Amino acid sequence: MTQQNTIGKEFTLSGRGLHTGHAVQITFKPAAVGEGIHFVRTDIEGRPRLKLGDLALIMGADAGRYSALKSGTTVIYTVEHVVSSLCGLGIDNVTIEMNGDEPPGMDGSAVEYVKALKVAGIVALEAEKIYWEIKEPISVFKDGASVMIVPAQDFKVSYALEYPHPMLRQSLSLTVTPETYEKEIAPCRTFCLKEEADALLAKGLGQGANTVNTLIFGPDGVVDNTLRFSDEAARHKILDCVGDLFLLGMPIKGHVFAFKSGHNLNRELLKKIAEQKNRYEARRDLFKVEYKEGTSMDVRGIMNIIPHRYPFLLVDRIVEMESGKRGVGIKNVTMNEAFFQGHFPARPVMPGVLMLEAMAQVAAVTLLSMPALLGKIGFYMSVDGVRFRKIVEPGDQLVMEVEITKARSRIAQAKGVCRVDGQIVCEAEMGFAFGE
Repeated sequence: MTQQNTIGKEFTLSGRGLHTGHAVQITFKPAAVGEGIHFVRTDIEGRPRLKLGDLALIMGADAGRYSALKSGTTVIYTVEHVVSSLCGLGIDNVTIEMNGDEPPGMDGSAVEYVKALKVAGIVALEAEKIYWEIKEPISVFKDGASVMIVPAQDFKVSYALEYPHPMLRQSLSLTVTPETYEKEIAPCRTFCLKEEADALLAKGLGQGANTVNTLIFGPDGVVDNTLRFSDEAARHKILDCVGDLFLLGMPIKGHVFAFKSGHNLNRELLKKIAEQKNRYEARRDLFKVEYKEGTSMDVRGIMNIIPHRYPFLLVDRIVEMESGKRGVGIKNVTMNEAFFQGHFPARPVMPGVLMLEAMAQVAAVTLLSMPALLGKIGFYMSVDGVRFRKIVEPGDQLVMEVEITKARSRIAQAKGVCRVDGQIVCEAEMGFAFGE
């Protein structure tokens, strides 16, 4: 089990914000399991709290060179370096108090935050870490730039940088772990072209930036500074991407492919990730059901567990069930069944494949009522040893008994028997795979 983490002790850093130039103190405090990450403005009456995960707080396109949180008149600018460091080190629960509107820019990277967090200590908590695993590819395109994310077993970012400068055509791919983040990502500083720096200052931004904490690329190279990596700019883009996506409020499992993307495009991707998350969680909640062992389950309870609906819901009631072990269901076969309209209408016979499907649905209810499988969908993976022994006609009551012979997180096997009036009409061994 991968556990949730917090920090071992409180600590404070101070400095000036990169964009506002305002002096600020920022204090990190340990937090309990499930509390998540909160920013607290201690300089405002009522000490307003802004929590990561509430996407309504994320500022929109006006925050082009940074990501910010806003609630009413309370704003915290340029949060991406702070939250990137937390995500990179795997910290899930912490309270961050600030007496100003922008975290200290430090050296323009996340390395000072990483050092301080590690000195404070990263403490494992007695709860499992919660991830959002990307279910299907998501992409955003705009003005020749793009960013997409696809399912993966870890968090990886592949970035291609293409600026109108010979030193800023770079690409690399990194899997984000605490080790790679600390060594390969955290030390990489923010950057811009010389003409961009001039334009930012004209807009009142970049007031805390200088040639020490910002890599400024002029016609002759980096102005009054040296690179820590030859591709430091692309690495900083990965740092920003990690921070922007962690605004979801939890770590993500997926592989990001980004081309020329920045904060605005990252936030558009984040919105689509949140939409996917909400859609799947809504479906999972729909299928959840509380089942009391030893009781029967009517069709409404069945429909809370499996997604089948008319005309393909082939179980009327579960009359016996030991969750994850065995189940008995019934199907009342009537002349009103849709399949009788075309299957031997002059001599109505229930199709044998639908008997198999009915048994599979009983097996699915038996399996998917297990807490570990709630909200998933069972798919046929194999059918073996099929025997059809007697025809089933309108007026018959099909009694389906299944026994689960193997049940794991991704696959299961079951034996099934269908009876009418106590006589076996069909039997089979079935294999299942589970998905979202």
